Amino acid sequence: MAIEVNAFYDARTGTVTYVVADLAARACAVIDSVLGFDPRSGQVDRASHTGVIAFVERHCLRLDWILETHLHADHLSGASELKEALGGAIGIGAGIAESMLFWTPLFGASPVAEATLGFDRLLADGETLALGGTALRVISTPGHTPDGVTYVIEDNAFVGDTLLMPNAGTARCDFPGGCPRTLYQSVLKIFELPQSTRLFCGHDYGPARGEAPGWESSVRVQRSHNVHVHDGVSESQFIEKRTARDQSLSAPALLFPALQVNLRAGRLPPNESNGIAYLKLPLNLNLDSLRANGHSALTATVEQSKLRPA
Repeated sequence: MAIEVNAFYDARTGTVTYVVADLAARACAVIDSVLGFDPRSGQVDRASHTGVIAFVERHCLRLDWILETHLHADHLSGASELKEALGGAIGIGAGIAESMLFWTPLFGASPVAEATLGFDRLLADGETLALGGTALRVISTPGHTPDGVTYVIEDNAFVGDTLLMPNAGTARCDFPGGCPRTLYQSVLKIFELPQSTRLFCGHDYGPARGEAPGWESSVRVQRSHNVHVHDGVSESQFIEKRTARDQSLSAPALLFPALQVNLRAGRLPPNESNGIAYLKLPLNLNLDSLRANGHSALTATVEQSKLRPA
């Protein structure tokens, strides 16, 4: 097998970054990179993706792709800084247009203005990317976010948050643009892959429960043991369970810092006239109202956008 998968676990955010390499071609892709951030001090910590950069350089790999499985709301992406250090093209699901529809106006920018900032490729369902001599296939898997995608290369699938480890279930669906019915259909797409396909998830919070972190399962294991969506769970049952679970969840600690950076493909905000960069915090924001009303209020803006799949 020409493909090798290496995982880098960021304990602070419970995030897993993957370096997927075609060893024969000495080419690689990085999936879901992490830029550390301490909201108490405003300090950026580059330790996580510095380790990824060191790995790529040590193994003399060419970085072809820097890929996001979705717009992350719980950690900052290191995509742009990876590109600056190693080259490569940044890709994300084409549904980012809808994610921008909801989020960018909150921070004083329009989807049209943000559309050209950072992303090199907007990836459509069924699209394939070349990784060395191997094809990497894109499957659209929205539901957690509108832009969710799964990357399949040989017998490996990188599912982001769509499926977590079996005892953790699936991603939440209560952010603007999220939908449990859509997530259920996305999971079924993943379950159609061969049973032996290795599934790599984007997070594991096992240590918070006193467990060792884990991030690899398989289609067979998920179909048998996922606590939210194993074989036999109907769409209506999943929607009921997922909705009840989401109602008990609080917003991620890094929600607004992450969105402001990740909508720009990991670019930090520019310095202002005093030489200091700032991240904004919207006050008294009603996310329920945004979910209900944001789409219709902003559709015209996005329809004018140049943001389209490459």
